[in-house]
Amino acid sequence: MLFNSIEFLLFLPIVFYLYWFVFNKILRYQNILLLIASYFFYGWWSWKFMCLLAISTFLDFSYGFWVASSNKIKAKLFLWLSIINNLGILAIFKYYNFFAEQFKQAFENIGIHTHPVILDIALPIGISFYTFHGMSYVFDIYNGRQKPVANFIEYAVFVSFFPLLVAGPIERATHLLPQVQRPRTFDYNQAVEGCRLILWGMFKKVVIADSLAEIVNNIFMGYQQKNAFALIVAAIAFSFQIYCDFSGYSDIAIGTAKLLGFELLSNFKFPYFSRDIAEFWRRWHISLSSWFKDYLYIPLGGSKNGKWQAIRNVFIIFLVSGFWHGASWKYVAWGFVHACAFLPLLLLGRNRKHISTIIAYDKRWPSFKELIQMGCTFLFVTFAWVFFRADNISVALKYLQRIVVNTFEYPKQFLCLPEGKTALIYIIPFILCEWYLRRDERKLIVPAYKSLVYVILIVIVFFYFGKNNSFIYFQF
Repeated sequence: MLFNSIEFLLFLPIVFYLYWFVFNKILRYQNILLLIASYFFYGWWSWKFMCLLAISTFLDFSYGFWVASSNKIKAKLFLWLSIINNLGILAIFKYYNFFAEQFKQAFENIGIHTHPVILDIALPIGISFYTFHGMSYVFDIYNGRQKPVANFIEYAVFVSFFPLLVAGPIERATHLLPQVQRPRTFDYNQAVEGCRLILWGMFKKVVIADSLAEIVNNIFMGYQQKNAFALIVAAIAFSFQIYCDFSGYSDIAIGTAKLLGFELLSNFKFPYFSRDIAEFWRRWHISLSSWFKDYLYIPLGGSKNGKWQAIRNVFIIFLVSGFWHGASWKYVAWGFVHACAFLPLLLLGRNRKHISTIIAYDKRWPSFKELIQMGCTFLFVTFAWVFFRADNISVALKYLQRIVVNTFEYPKQFLCLPEGKTALIYIIPFILCEWYLRRDERKLIVPAYKSLVYVILIVIVFFYFGKNNSFIYFQF
């Protein structure tokens, strides 16, 4: 079920009413309702996917008890069984066909023809997200940060909670499970904040992202015939498309959770206002970045054992993060490009420079230096997004090559408005809105005429609503 669909707009009020007005006095009934609603929400695509979710949930729930054993050998054994189980599910459904094709191609290059079995199965929606939920639960038990949950319903709600099930944020058991286990009371202010986030998320998705998608698709599909200026505009438009698409989903997820009395982890904090690539990754897809940091980078040794090991670990993190996004070398290339940009900051000890500060927090506008830093970071991120958006690495390189060659061939093109200029109508006002809100991604407070502003947003969303375009991160 899509957030940006009529079905969801009917589904959410029904769940809300039953949750707060029918089952509000008994926590167990509320959790059962959430579990049923979550499986209904997920099963809207396919009941087969629902069965895989149930199996994965049951296995990690069982592993949790064994990993908590005082016998360290037994605990480590079942920890690895859990890792193999979760990564095995991902390997079969997400990566098997990719590697089968790669091995086939490798053998054909040396004259050996093979016929590997290709699985005719669809990629289960959200599989990368809910497997990481289960893995974090088992890891936290093994590391002593979480105790095994005795109640299967509570654990199943943690894994399958419908607002975050399909595209995150990736929650930790230590953060979400306690909220599932304790009684929840309706908080009017929390609910209002949730409605604001849902509205803003819908605006970002159906108005900005879906409108930019049409422009981006048109130019990327025929990039060979487009001039450099149009290609640059399309790359910038995709930067905002993917940001509004994914952060819009996260806003709707967080807002929906607030309506039900839950607080989810933040997933985006205005990443395009970052002053370097390290700050960008602290603000972009935060739940995934922190997951890899805590469960892969730090266990590998982080940066504590010398520069060479730190360099190795940085490349591992970015390459794995890229491959997490999809079974294609283009995602690995995207991760590699970001690792190369992160490396100088690591070597110079500047990768932790902007940990807690917000750009121009006490000022209306950034300084000239900050503006240059933001601009350079954004241009690099946009360059990297070309690898993410293109069909493959070859197309991405040709796309970038055409920008360079065509720029020198016809420099006067930059004196005219490019194809795709309509994208700027969406991008420029959105940047100004984001800049105004940059101090807190959850406090969508408009000081004057706020009711009128919200009404205008609702009318605009209603006008654009109905395309039912899937969210980009559903494919991951």
